[in-house]
Amino acid sequence: MKLRLRTRLSLRLERRGLQLRALAKSWELKPVTKRYGGLGPGPVLFSTMRNEAVRLPYFLDYYRRLGIVHFFVVDNGSDDGTPELLGAASDVSVWRTEARYKASRFGVDWLNRLLALHGSGRWVLVADPDEFLVYPYCDTRRLPALIRWLESNKRQSFGTMLLDLYGQGTLAETTYRTGEDPVAAAPWFDANNYWVERNERYHNLWIQGGPRVRLSPGEALGKAPALNKIPLVRWRRSYIYRNSTHDLLPRRLNRVYDHRGGARTSGILLHTKFLDVLTEKIDEEVVRAQHYAGGREYRTLAATGEDTRLWTPQSTRYEGWEQLCDLGLMARGGWF
Repeated sequence: MKLRLRTRLSLRLERRGLQLRALAKSWELKPVTKRYGGLGPGPVLFSTMRNEAVRLPYFLDYYRRLGIVHFFVVDNGSDDGTPELLGAASDVSVWRTEARYKASRFGVDWLNRLLALHGSGRWVLVADPDEFLVYPYCDTRRLPALIRWLESNKRQSFGTMLLDLYGQGTLAETTYRTGEDPVAAAPWFDANNYWVERNERYHNLWIQGGPRVRLSPGEALGKAPALNKIPLVRWRRSYIYRNSTHDLLPRRLNRVYDHRGGARTSGILLHTKFLDVLTEKIDEEVVRAQHYAGGREYRTLAATGEDTRLWTPQSTRYEGWEQLCDLGLMARGGWF
């Protein structure tokens, strides 16, 4: 009993500390465009980005079609036309910062503050410009339909797995042009090669594996990127993302799975990072060292550069959400 009380107190203090950190980091954000006045009901999206002009048009289009009514964006020093694209969109509010991405816990501190100010009382989706949410029936049911079902089942959060997609050729051969569907350019993925654990302190699942483990076969699995995400949440001001979107506090929001072994409705974030446009960023990000583990993944990519190839004869071609359910990577659960 005393141990449980100590744990609860520790988690409460940790949450308060993260909220204060987000408040302090919010001074690094300069508002550029505020277009959320009189915003009606509907889910909204929060994102941090840098130099995503090539990806941005399709990203905005995809989520508009899915049902997002407004975008809250932190632009971290873009100089490739991203600010102009964001400024031209009437459904996007923008904050800009030149501060260090790593020092903001990879943008999480900035987003936590914006979520507290502008997400409270709404369903929010947090996604990067190379992440595309799919879920059961997403081809016929828009995001508000999923949200209504979650609410009818008293669920406040929705879990996904990040699924890395890649092309059949090298990175340089996986060509992408503005406005195109990136999944069409990189439609392959690993259907297995994943490991799942349950975090006893935060009660979230911890998923690792996939092609990025194959990029660095000599490294310990514990150093591999986490693939578990909780991107969709009915937000309250007291909530906080603790470790990117991998888990939240309070920790009850992390129970997005059925601990009894059943399948709970879940989704997938299609991760379309591995396109030819990535080759333009590798050298810059190695120097900046602003990403996870000091940009270790970018250093690994720099070793092979444009010749990086993730495809193997065991790779699977993406066909749609039903295929992902059949493979056990996401689940319909009780939603029919």
